[in-house]
Amino acid sequence: MMMTSRSLAVVLTVATLIADPDVAAAQPAAPPAAPGTAPASAADAAKRAEALVDKAKSLYLEGKYQEAEAALLVAWELNPTFDVAYNLGNTEYKLQKHREAAQYLSFALRNWPLLKAVAKLKPRAEQWLAESRAQVGALKVSVTVAGAEVLVDGKSVGRAPLEGEVFVDAGEHQVEARHLDYEPASQTVGVAKGGTAEVKLAITPVKAAPQALAGVKTEGGASAAGAGAGAPVAQQPPGAPIEPLPPPKRNWVPVIALGAASAVGLGVGIGLTVASSNARSDADAQRAAILSQGPGCVHAPSDVASACSMFDERAGRAETFGTGAVVAYAASGALAAGALVYALWPRSSASSNAVGVLPTAWVAQGERGLGVVGVW
Repeated sequence: MMMTSRSLAVVLTVATLIADPDVAAAQPAAPPAAPGTAPASAADAAKRAEALVDKAKSLYLEGKYQEAEAALLVAWELNPTFDVAYNLGNTEYKLQKHREAAQYLSFALRNWPLLKAVAKLKPRAEQWLAESRAQVGALKVSVTVAGAEVLVDGKSVGRAPLEGEVFVDAGEHQVEARHLDYEPASQTVGVAKGGTAEVKLAITPVKAAPQALAGVKTEGGASAAGAGAGAPVAQQPPGAPIEPLPPPKRNWVPVIALGAASAVGLGVGIGLTVASSNARSDADAQRAAILSQGPGCVHAPSDVASACSMFDERAGRAETFGTGAVVAYAASGALAAGALVYALWPRSSASSNAVGVLPTAWVAQGERGLGVVGVW
């Protein structure tokens, strides 16, 4: 720990005066500041503190401990250093204010300098602290958020993390932690004389409150609180781009239905193809049998006429099955194409998920065909 020249002078003065345990540590005299003059710098504040400590020395020697305490408290506010804390703790001890004595002496001991000149003073400070500590209780306070203000019985004792213990009178005390961005937390704890209680406070972030409408001016100068009931809280500024609605999720049911129908059409086409092939084979066999009996079915005799009629029937059946197979293949292909187009077609917010497919067949001048009319 680094010390200023003033602190060193004070410590040396303490070493010379501590031979009499009833004499408070003091420091060399310094010219007091003019009445009503505010300190212009840290150095000026230190000079004023020196003057107050010197005044406290004289008061202490006269047994005027209360007046010495008042001077040292002001010095502490101006320059809270080890030597001021030591002198103040000693004075509070003489006044039997054990809680205050413990607080200042513990500070002095935590910040005790590594100097031989003041080493012999430390045991006496430890003894005074132990005697004062036995008359009061101590709180070890921890808060989950650094920088939170810690209050004991409504009085601020510092910000987290606290350095050292907080000394209190024996009994129950309310410990609270406050932070601008967090909900406050408090705990009531009891502590016995000479005892120690641990207090752990967990504070949670403040939830964002909805923005109040009162006092918010609109473009017309009127308050938002005076707007009609049901009016929108926020409006799109004029000329601002309107964000398009996201496209709806694609409905895959039509794709599955069209794919299934295409598969059925393909199966029907294959079946009709096989049936047409079988019928064609039967007709060819019948035709061969007719030709083996004569010139054919043109001007065929009566015994061949029935065979020719059977040939015509089988040939017609083969042609019908073949036409059906072509239609089934065309329908299957059209349905498959529809499923593919629906699956790949870009979707927009205005599009509908409905799909309609209407197969259409036609016959004209001996030609047959199949068309598919769809909307999706």
